[in-house]
Amino acid sequence: MESGRGTIAELARHRVAVAAGARARFGGDASVRAVALLVARDRGLALDDLLLPSRGRAPVAAARQLAMYLTHVMLGRTLTEVGALFGRDRTTVAHACALIEDGRDEAATDSAIGRLEAAIASFATPDREADRAAG
Repeated sequence: MESGRGTIAELARHRVAVAAGARARFGGDASVRAVALLVARDRGLALDDLLLPSRGRAPVAAARQLAMYLTHVMLGRTLTEVGALFGRDRTTVAHACALIEDGRDEAATDSAIGRLEAAIASFATPDREADRAAG
């Protein structure tokens, strides 16, 4: 029984460390955090899931790819910046963006992504993003 508690305690410590890493990674960039949180909630996941160092289950990896794509496309972050924010290499981000773009050929997928883009556009206007780049 004690080993079970140890396992739960280790998992809890790991989750706390991941959450702290998310805050450190996103820093004061509320737009990026908001995009990741929007995708996580839309997919029924925790924000921590998108930031795990491992690939994770397929639904987690797909949600992370979508969050990286939206961060790049909607917020105008470079592939290198997006990679750093999500703990991935820029080539991994490029691959994720290509997969998402290919998936948009399906009407249902395109509609779902369009819905997320509309939500992001409501809080990440080009003026706000230009201010971030200038600041």
